Amino acid sequence: MATRQVLAELVAAYEQRSGSTVRIEAVGGVDAAKRVQAGEPFDVVFLASDAIDKLVAAGSVVAGTKVDLVLSPVAVAVRAGTPHPDIGSEDALRRAVLAAESVGYSTGPSGVALLRQFERWGVAAQLQGRIVQAPPGVPVGALVARGEVALGFQQLSELMNLEGIDVVGPLPEAVQIVTTFSAGLCAGSLQSETVRSLLEFMASPEAEQAKRRHGMEPA
Repeated sequence: MATRQVLAELVAAYEQRSGSTVRIEAVGGVDAAKRVQAGEPFDVVFLASDAIDKLVAAGSVVAGTKVDLVLSPVAVAVRAGTPHPDIGSEDALRRAVLAAESVGYSTGPSGVALLRQFERWGVAAQLQGRIVQAPPGVPVGALVARGEVALGFQQLSELMNLEGIDVVGPLPEAVQIVTTFSAGLCAGSLQSETVRSLLEFMASPEAEQAKRRHGMEPA
């Protein structure tokens, strides 16, 4: 889901230059991986890098076709109009987390990494009962906007365009969580040449500005 908007822009640009038609279906990463591994007839899949590696190992993505596309950092959001906590340092972020009435995180790789960070800080037990995981495919920012979560953590690309929230800023560099999102040719695809052409364009310098517009950096 973190890549759906940048993929939409890049696909539109590719269609215009190539004359090919590409249909993107955006679902949560867990569901996407399950569907590809189950053999649904997709041509290409976009997921976190380690998820693509697992699909390669399972034979669901063709070995040697993985292409790293973007680096996606995590940001912090609060409900629009509410005070912004200090998150300028690791210590400040830790204090903000402990002071929050509730903390939201995603089912994706950033959520897994965030829980590990709480364990490293030694605060996981203190946060019991205050941690809220967004359902697959539901942005953490949507929970923040509705007031169900006081402090939300998710990919910047998923937070930056949502109404009803304020993006406080990215995580401090010392604890920033950066996810590499990649793509791979699905094993059952009959469109391998088109997929390779699409991914070559998406990894090219021509695609870099679109990636930055959506809160990411080229991989």
